[in-house]
Amino acid sequence: MGVCCSKNREGIEGLAFKPEEEDEEDDDEEDEEENDENRLKFHYDSEEDDDDGEDGTRAVGDCGARVRLKGSCGFASMYSQQGWKGVNQDAMTIWEDFGGASGRIFCGVFDGHGPFGHRVACYARDKLPSKLSTSLDSVRPQFQAHRNDSDDDSGNDGGGGGENSEEFSYWKEAFLKAFEELDKELRNQSFIDCICSGSTAVSIVKLREQLIIANLGDSRAILATRDGKNQLLPVQLTVDLKPNVPSEAERIRRCRGRVFAPEEEPEVHRIWMPDEDCPGLAMARAFGDFCLKDFGLISTPQLSCRNLSDMDEFLVLATDGVWDVLTNKEVVKIVSSASKRSGAAKKVVGRAVRAWRSKHPTSKVDDCAAVCLFLKQQQQQPKPTTSSYNAARWRRDEARSREPSFSESFTTARSGGGGEMELEVRKEEKEEEWTALEGLSRVNSLLGIPRIAKALSWKRRSVKHLEQEIR
Repeated sequence: MGVCCSKNREGIEGLAFKPEEEDEEDDDEEDEEENDENRLKFHYDSEEDDDDGEDGTRAVGDCGARVRLKGSCGFASMYSQQGWKGVNQDAMTIWEDFGGASGRIFCGVFDGHGPFGHRVACYARDKLPSKLSTSLDSVRPQFQAHRNDSDDDSGNDGGGGGENSEEFSYWKEAFLKAFEELDKELRNQSFIDCICSGSTAVSIVKLREQLIIANLGDSRAILATRDGKNQLLPVQLTVDLKPNVPSEAERIRRCRGRVFAPEEEPEVHRIWMPDEDCPGLAMARAFGDFCLKDFGLISTPQLSCRNLSDMDEFLVLATDGVWDVLTNKEVVKIVSSASKRSGAAKKVVGRAVRAWRSKHPTSKVDDCAAVCLFLKQQQQQPKPTTSSYNAARWRRDEARSREPSFSESFTTARSGGGGEMELEVRKEEKEEEWTALEGLSRVNSLLGIPRIAKALSWKRRSVKHLEQEIR
C-alpha cells in the first residue's frame, strides 16, 4: 500500500503464458510487454505440477533452478488475488535448487505501488533471484580463503550460524549487492517509469539448517514453530519498515524528507518531499520511487538469519494486504487448518479478503498475495483397507437406522389399511406433531427448511385423506 495501490495481473501472466491476441490499438503495448519478457531470458512453460496436479507457472532459472510464479507443489503453496483498486500489483516467486544447490530454496513476495508498480514488482520478482545468484559467485572469492568447508564452494550449504558467522556475512554481502544493482537497473530502464512507482520485497533463502531473510518495505515473513506443549506459535521474522519506525523516521528527516500522517488517514504515516505534500509513500524502503531517494527512502534491505530446528513447521510470506487485517496468530491457525497444503495460501488470502470487507467496509480491498513454505515432508495418509472400509460402512448404516425417519411414520397412512385403533393412534400422532410444530414455528428456523416443511404438509394431507376413506 503506497502512493497508489492499484495492481496488475497481466505483468505476472505475461511472463507465464503466451500473450492473448489483442486489438490493433493495443499493438504497441503488446510489443512492449513482449520486449519485457525477452529481457528476462527465462524459458517458461505451463506444465502440470508433478506433485499434486495443480497447474503452475514454471520456468528454468540460473543454474537449472526450477522457478514457480504461482500454484503449488509438494513443499509450497502460492496464491494472489486482485483487490478493488485496479490491476494486481502483487507478485511472488519460488526458486527450487537455487544457485544450483540441491534443496536450497529462494522465495519472495513483492508488492508494487504507483502507476507502474505492477511492472516494478514483476521486474524485481524475475531479476532479484538471478542477481543474487550472480552476486553469490562474485563475492565467493572474498570469503573463500576463510572457509574450511569445501562443500560450500561446490554449491552445497553448510551448517547453521548466527549473524556474526562468516556464512551469514557471505549471504549478507551478496544480498546487499543484488539489491543495489537491481535498483540501479530500474533507474536506467526506459520501459518502466519508476519516478513515483516502486515495490517492496521480502525474500528468504532456505539453506539446509538456516534461513537468510532480506526485507525491503512493509511486507512480512513469519515462521510457525511449536512450543514445549507442542502448540503452534508464530515468530515474526521481519519488521514492517514503515516511515514511523523510529530509526527509519530519523534517517528520513536527516535527509530532509518529512514524515506525517494526513488528517484523512491519521493511522498511516507517509514520506513526503521537503517542500511538497507528495508523493506520500507508506513505507520507508522500496525499489524505485526515485523522487524520494534523495530524501531518506532507501533500497537497502534489512537482513537477518535464523537457525532451523525440528520444532519449526512452515513459513508464510505475504504482502501488507494480508497483514493489515490478519494477525500472525490468525495466519498460522489458517494455514495449519488447511485440509491440503496446496490450498493453504489461497485460504489465507480468502480470509484476508473477507476480513477487509468486514473490518473496513468503506475501504477498497487491497491486493493480497501469500506464499506458504513447508519445512517438513508431508506424511501421507494410509489408504483404507477393505476391512476398515466395511467396518466404517457398518457403523454409518447402524447410526442411520437409529435416526427417526419421516417415511416410516407415513407408511400406515399411505397404505390405507388398519382399523379404528390404528386411526386413533394416527390421530394422536397428528395432534402431537402439529402441536409441536406450532410451538416451534415462532422460531422461524424450522419452517425455513423446505424438506421438513414439505414432509409435514404431505403427512397432514395423507391423514386427512385416510379419515375420509374410513368414514
